[in-house]
Amino acid sequence: MGRGRVELKRIENKINRQVTFTKRRNGLLKKAYELSLLCDAEVALIIFSNRGRLFEFCSSSSMLKTLERYQKCSYNASEAKASKDTQDQNDYQEYLKLRARVELLQRSQRNLLGEDLGELNTKELEQLENQLEISLKHVRSTKTQLMLDQLFDLERKEKMLQNTNRALRMKMEEISLENSLPQAWQNGGTGTSNAHCDGRQPHSESFFQPLGCDPSLQIGYNHVPMDQMNSGSVSHNVNRYAPGWM
Repeated sequence: MGRGRVELKRIENKINRQVTFTKRRNGLLKKAYELSLLCDAEVALIIFSNRGRLFEFCSSSSMLKTLERYQKCSYNASEAKASKDTQDQNDYQEYLKLRARVELLQRSQRNLLGEDLGELNTKELEQLENQLEISLKHVRSTKTQLMLDQLFDLERKEKMLQNTNRALRMKMEEISLENSLPQAWQNGGTGTSNAHCDGRQPHSESFFQPLGCDPSLQIGYNHVPMDQMNSGSVSHNVNRYAPGWM
């Protein structure tokens, strides 16, 4: 049967206690040596017996160097711990300040909404009233400025639309004028042909009307009475000469 679990408590028998100390001490020194050798670790072991005897093991060349390294690491650890504690304390204090500020802002907001006014005195109420009046003036000023900006924007858009409308109207007038010129020429040609169809002469034919003339004004014309024309017909026939063309 296997050995049972040993209860860890002080051995009352002095001889047994001394034997157990010797065995466990040697085993502990052996384990420290193996740990430093197998894992390349720096190990320092110090043991004091109940009689005050010193037993030690150091894997390095000097126990003092190992102890100085231990003290340095221990000091840095304690310093880091103290710094961490101080930082935690500062963070907690900052948290308390921010929490108090948030509560103050929430209370001020409720006061501005007309809530929780019973805790305020006359001076605080006057300050609240002045603050509300200043805020109201600022809101009205911002509203007025916004309305003026919108009005200026609408006026600018109106001017743009008016200019666009004016340009479109001029363009439409130009297009209608261009379309009316060919129609006028076409209507003029149709009127002339209609005048011919109605039996009316065009105005240009008046320049070619025969002019009335006086026969006495013709060059080389000589008026001959009828009896002379009859008597002179023989000579005319003989001489083949027409009187009057002298």
